[in-house]
Amino acid sequence: MEFNIALPNQALKDALIRKINQKTKPLGALGLLESVALQIGLIQNTLSPQLSNPTLMVFAGDHGVVEAGVSPYPQAVTAQMVLNFLRGGAAINVFARQHNMQLRVIDAGVNHVFEDHPDLIHAKVDFGTGNFLLEPAMTLQQCTQAMAAGAALVETEINTGSNVLGFGEMGIGNTSSASCLMSVLCNIPIEQCVGRGTGFDDAGLAKKTAILKQALATHQLKNDDAMQVLATFGGFEVAMMAGAMLAAAEHKAVLLIDGFIATSALLVASHLQPNILQYCVFAHCSGEAGHRQLLTYLEAKPLLDAGLRLGEGTGAVLAYPLVQAAVNFLNEMASFESAGVSEKSETGEPC
Repeated sequence: MEFNIALPNQALKDALIRKINQKTKPLGALGLLESVALQIGLIQNTLSPQLSNPTLMVFAGDHGVVEAGVSPYPQAVTAQMVLNFLRGGAAINVFARQHNMQLRVIDAGVNHVFEDHPDLIHAKVDFGTGNFLLEPAMTLQQCTQAMAAGAALVETEINTGSNVLGFGEMGIGNTSSASCLMSVLCNIPIEQCVGRGTGFDDAGLAKKTAILKQALATHQLKNDDAMQVLATFGGFEVAMMAGAMLAAAEHKAVLLIDGFIATSALLVASHLQPNILQYCVFAHCSGEAGHRQLLTYLEAKPLLDAGLRLGEGTGAVLAYPLVQAAVNFLNEMASFESAGVSEKSETGEPC
């Protein structure tokens, strides 16, 4: 499927910078909030941006590579956590309620038959991916199907008035998928990409690294075909999330990027459409080992660095109040002129 993501219009850039700089504060005193305010103003092509119907999309899928021993948790936990989401008992439920974000739970490829539930979106491509130690995780057709499904889900959210979308995931084994995607697409040794995931000790981490190194050697992929890399090492939830991100950027929404897994989906999307990065607000730097280096590769500046490594989109929801603050100060904070406050003179003395 084809996406066409244009760069945000730069016509208002100077006016936005002037508006930010004329607020009653020293230049740059609001740090990253000023960058976010400028970014969202450019995305929406307005001096007075608005955030509407914030929505967090959690994509769930299972990974065949779990059978090789890359996670201390059994695959069944993916389905169990989806049911926890539907009961409202997970961290993402708590935080989404706290910050008044709509939550969408999507079965992208969980190895479980779920009963109908009003809060579950059925988009299952298959009952988990193949074991990429032995074979590609999915076919190119399945990969394209997952991405198209993600894009269609975003279309629905856009059509109901959302212009800010967060992305989260659930899938036992998906840090292995993300590590391989990062290693191939960034051309970084797998040892620098692998982390402890859901809690491996040193011996478990060493085993996981060896398994992923073997998988990379088996497939021998280069970084010049992101779709093939995604089909080989990705998860259905990762592919669906990548498609959703591409569609969201195409519709000029603000994208809230969560942790390591979500950023790996974005990495794929950025290889397909580099302009997508202009629409992304990076919520946090994860405690998962490879995430900081992946953010550096993408030249991203995360809003939070709190040691989070839960996934589910929790970092995206927790960072959302800062995004709101960026928009609110731009729209509501007084200027030096309107407040009758003296500005700094060129000599550094009040004028």
